[in-house]
Amino acid sequence: MTDSPRFAVLLSGCGVFDGAEVTESVLTLLAIDRRGASYQCFAPDVPQMHVIDHRTGQPTGETRNVLTEAARIPRGAIKDIAEFNPADFDALILPGGFGAAKNLCTFAVDGPDCTVLPAVETALKAAHGAGLPIGALCIAPAVIARVFGGVTLTIGSDAGTAEALTKMRANHQATTHGEVVVDPALKIVTSPCYMLDATVSQIAEGTDNAVESLMEFIRQG
Repeated sequence: MTDSPRFAVLLSGCGVFDGAEVTESVLTLLAIDRRGASYQCFAPDVPQMHVIDHRTGQPTGETRNVLTEAARIPRGAIKDIAEFNPADFDALILPGGFGAAKNLCTFAVDGPDCTVLPAVETALKAAHGAGLPIGALCIAPAVIARVFGGVTLTIGSDAGTAEALTKMRANHQATTHGEVVVDPALKIVTSPCYMLDATVSQIAEGTDNAVESLMEFIRQG
């Protein structure tokens, strides 16, 4: 293990309905920092699927860029996921938010027939090939299921979403608040977070447990 473990955090925009879930993202960064680790945020440099007015839940008709919007969360300190080099990191984690299912892949539209953005798939496969543990929160495990068939994971207890992941050859395990599912063979960690009706404290527990599980993999080398 390095003296200061390094996390890559893959964001999908900014805002639960069309990007990365802000609370999950910030609490993930907090969990990393509290363990004395460092992080670098990434996002794809592509247009969002659409822009949602978070007051009404309706599309606005605007066009926004995923990387530009995601930059709001880490105060501008972000890079294009195309620049990701697994040799620079010890783990990779994907917070949730519907951007994971809309901007990182097409799960929101295509369900189990979804495709993953090429730059995202390349980064995930590179991380896995380099032996990095990978975490995914909320709906982000849909991206993991599409890229890594046969993975054991969780999105909580939503039957319809679990069935769709099963169709992608994932082995879904039902979970509740704060629980984490670990696939030891693939070194993949998932937690449901806001896929459940959760409080901020419950989200903090889930993100913290997920980051700690990734740290355990890092300690094992």
